Amino acid sequence: MWDEFKKFAFQGNVLDLAVGVIMGGAFGKIVTSVVNDLIMPVLGSLMAGMDFKSLKYVLTEAVMEGDTVVKPEAAIMYGNFIQNVVDFLIVAISIFLFIKLINKSKEKFKKQEAAPEAPAAPAGPTQEELLAEIRDLLKDK
Repeated sequence: MWDEFKKFAFQGNVLDLAVGVIMGGAFGKIVTSVVNDLIMPVLGSLMAGMDFKSLKYVLTEAVMEGDTVVKPEAAIMYGNFIQNVVDFLIVAISIFLFIKLINKSKEKFKKQEAAPEAPAAPAGPTQEELLAEIRDLLKDK
């Protein structure tokens, strides 16, 4: 059983998948930062200085006693949802373009491999050709 596990765990596909998951997590953090720190502030400033993180629909107000929160507010945070949708779309488009590039490269590589090689010229006449020549010579005598 241990040998089977080692064979499975150290196959190229499993290691490639592990690297892909790690790289995907790091890429996701970069995209999230781009969306939160670059794209959404620009969109917010274009929309009269709106901060998307603070957009919400309050279902029930918070109940306060002085500075103490007795009952927290219940709200639908649709601004945060909009940011996550933009984040997802950027990741999805990036992955789509990356996969498209990889498939194009694979296709190009397959075409190069599949290019038919010119058939090798025979080293000399075949056995049948020699026998036909001998027959013709014997007929002439």
